[in-house]
Amino acid sequence: MTDSRVRRWHRSLRRPLLAVAGPVLVLGALTAPAASAAPADDVRINEVVTTGDVNDSIELYNKGTAAVDVSGWILKDDDNGSKYKIASGTTLAPGAFRAFDVHDEFGLGSEDEARLYLANGSTLVDSFSWDDHSDPSWSRCPDGTGSFRQASALTLGGPNACGGSGQGTSPVAWPGSGSVSTADASNVFGEDLSGLYQEGSVLWAAQNSGKLWRLVSNGSGGWKPDTASGWSSGKKLHFSNGSGTPDDEGVTVTGSGSSAGVFVATERDDDKSGTSRLSVLRYDVSGSATTLNAAKEWNLTSDLPSVDSNSGFEGVTWVPDASLTAAGFKDSSTGAAYSPSHYGSHTGGVFFVGVEGTGMIYGYVLQDSGAFTRVASFSSGMDGVMELQWEPQASRLWAVCDDTCDGQHRTFQVSSGSFTTAAVYQRPSGMSNYNNEGFSVAPATECSGGSKPVYWSDDSNDGGHALRKGSISC
Repeated sequence: MTDSRVRRWHRSLRRPLLAVAGPVLVLGALTAPAASAAPADDVRINEVVTTGDVNDSIELYNKGTAAVDVSGWILKDDDNGSKYKIASGTTLAPGAFRAFDVHDEFGLGSEDEARLYLANGSTLVDSFSWDDHSDPSWSRCPDGTGSFRQASALTLGGPNACGGSGQGTSPVAWPGSGSVSTADASNVFGEDLSGLYQEGSVLWAAQNSGKLWRLVSNGSGGWKPDTASGWSSGKKLHFSNGSGTPDDEGVTVTGSGSSAGVFVATERDDDKSGTSRLSVLRYDVSGSATTLNAAKEWNLTSDLPSVDSNSGFEGVTWVPDASLTAAGFKDSSTGAAYSPSHYGSHTGGVFFVGVEGTGMIYGYVLQDSGAFTRVASFSSGMDGVMELQWEPQASRLWAVCDDTCDGQHRTFQVSSGSFTTAAVYQRPSGMSNYNNEGFSVAPATECSGGSKPVYWSDDSNDGGHALRKGSISC
């Protein structure tokens, strides 16, 4: 965030307009599809959002075994005078979820209905009605077949949070030493230091003001700015045409290392701060120029549920194709086992991005051509995601929340084809509830005595320090 205090203000707006004070009566039954709507039998309204950070939205889910073309199908609320027409070329693969932001066409009220029609506008496929605002989400449990209820988390574009907050996993103590120390000199970075990624002896750091840092060892277990090749004050970032200021929040590299580019996740252009721009940007960091223009941008905004411009991408990490195929990962775009060759030339892995406003995690294949495909969508189970890190040594994905969640960390591993919660960790006992937006795990080569370093970046620069060091078990 460009201002941590602004973020806290935005979070205060996330509360639903109406709280559910007791059992909720669902007014409308789930309408059986007409006999003439056979191709639609497996497409269900699966989640409805009527209030909160996310615009009014309706999610569809294909519970069948064949893809269904929903081009031109119609979404309505309880008013026949307004409708949302699904764009041409929209197909739901088996097991796929797709959310539609309907707020420009109609609003979803506290007593309302969501209806799905075939393209003829008269054949009803499915419907759901309610008498209270979502808190935060009206969700089918199980997906596609169960009844609607107020779920524990908003999960547009992914499986519903039917197991309750934390997905049935109770928080446990930090898996390492409780001791935490500062890892930078006083007031080197100031506020807004966000994403981190350790690449061998280099620590990459993204700062919200459109700046990328290359950090090297300070000789005492911490980090300092590299003074070579124009990195001493960080390098200013722009979009590919040399304009704008990416509000960069996360940073990562692929298996080819930074020589193939450093990838940054941004939630908006700070020069147009009221508009979301959920993008992954690649930068060539090989030269000595102090300003970098993106070599390529994958703008994912249109593929994701709308969020407040200050509540978008916060974390990004890259997971090798080989790790995903070895674990039996299933591609949500096809419903089958993930097949890297299906996507042609790409980075040899999948980029996972975390959304602050919804707590959702999405996986994308970013093709060299500039095309992209979403292959995973799942809830972190937390109020927000501030950082993502893939730890190859343990084949696990870390998701980190800041002081909003009291510094909770979660790990995910592939099980039955999907990423599921492996563990929920409290922050180290020796670390205050900082506004940590970045987290990085040292490589296996740094394991010593059964533990290895980890680092956090504190967006608020508490006590004049933005970097802190701890440890986890190897």
